[in-house]
Amino acid sequence: MTGKARYLLMKPEILMLGGAWSQEVREQLARAFQCHDRAAIPVAGDPAFDAIAGGIRAVLTTGTIGVTPQLVASLPALEIVSVNGVGVDAVPLALLAGKGIHVTNTPDVLTDDVADFAVTLLLSTVRRLPLLDRYVRAGGWPARAPLTHARSLKGKVAGIVGFGRIGQAVAQRLQAFGMEIRYYQRSPGPAPERRSDSLLALAGESDMLVLCMPGGPETRHMIGRDVIEALGPEGTLVNIARGSVVDEAALVAALQDGRLGAAGLDVFEDEPNVPAALFTLDNVVLTPHVGSFTVEARRAMGALAVANLVAHFKGEPLPTPVS
Repeated sequence: MTGKARYLLMKPEILMLGGAWSQEVREQLARAFQCHDRAAIPVAGDPAFDAIAGGIRAVLTTGTIGVTPQLVASLPALEIVSVNGVGVDAVPLALLAGKGIHVTNTPDVLTDDVADFAVTLLLSTVRRLPLLDRYVRAGGWPARAPLTHARSLKGKVAGIVGFGRIGQAVAQRLQAFGMEIRYYQRSPGPAPERRSDSLLALAGESDMLVLCMPGGPETRHMIGRDVIEALGPEGTLVNIARGSVVDEAALVAALQDGRLGAAGLDVFEDEPNVPAALFTLDNVVLTPHVGSFTVEARRAMGALAVANLVAHFKGEPLPTPVS
């Protein structure tokens, strides 16, 4: 019997992790699968989970939740992990590949919205929009309270770390503001004349640094004290990548003592926990990991995540496999 025939006869059992699934995605899943919904990765020894674990053939998860080796070990029938997001640093790819378990993600469909958000976060930081909003609300305008001048983008150098789909989309947008684009990534990339010799060189050449690289062990604390200080007291750092790519303690210290001018942060090392020291700083803009948080992007991501699962169980090519 073919995979498609088996799929049509019996709904495969899947485990859904996370609580952010839209009603539309839930309805799509319910039509195709027998769904077991968990807000987080199940803990070992949970009797309710142990009762269903043997029949779970797929996991639908997010880029931040991922799956753990312990969870994989508890699912003997697991065939595929579908990640609703681009990042797969929370997924043990080598372990899954060794077991012949497929992994998919949802690239491309969120590129434009994440790039738009990166530019929005940069503009909000350099033009000090949250601070100006608080100034008006607190009555600072009629009181003629002093204000600090903002920075413009035109004529500045934007350094982009990670020049993949999202990094290139950010560059395209920032060029429209009259910015010069430089970038760095470890592998060769497009427009080699714009590639800096090193990450440290890029930071020294840039007025504003936008982080777009993947997370994971290879990029952990890639942005350390040396890079932050090379960017300097008039520099701005924007992170839409992963919190793990920045040495957060070094970043906080540099923002506090003026060795770094400003930062726009959408991601943090220990989400959803944000260092309390950042709350009192006027040179920081903080958002809750919402780069792709639009109706359109989330709808497209959910549809693609479901499509990967459906294709697998029908024995069809996966739309977006992770190599």
